[in-house]
Amino acid sequence: MTDSNSSLRGFDRSLPMALLRARESMMRQFRPMLAQHDMTEQQWRVLRALAASELPLDVGEIADATFLLGPSLSRILANLEGRNLLLRRAGETDQRRSAISLTADGRALFERIAPESEEIYGLIERSFGEDRLSELISLLAELEKS
Repeated sequence: MTDSNSSLRGFDRSLPMALLRARESMMRQFRPMLAQHDMTEQQWRVLRALAASELPLDVGEIADATFLLGPSLSRILANLEGRNLLLRRAGETDQRRSAISLTADGRALFERIAPESEEIYGLIERSFGEDRLSELISLLAELEKS
């Protein structure tokens, strides 16, 4: 179906809109849990990126991993640093670049939230189907590369 007076496919068949609807549906399940920990989804993405890395990350690496734009990421990093959840150090080879890592408090918060996040993933897997969810993630990874 196309939109009236246009050769565009119908709005309800728009891939970007379908992805946004699916994302919103998933995030509705995570937001209440994150709010209990005084975290936004963007802050959680930063914590997850830092927790997943064995080495400190610079701002560009965090931006790439979390798909956050510079101005937003700067505010998020300042907030998390002010809450003693991350530490910024001058880079060893380039003093203008920051090396960012989790503090002990940041790691402890991540360790408290992670099991709750996995519990929500478990509910999604049971509802949607573990195999179907795995296939969907694989298909989305293929789409990203195309």
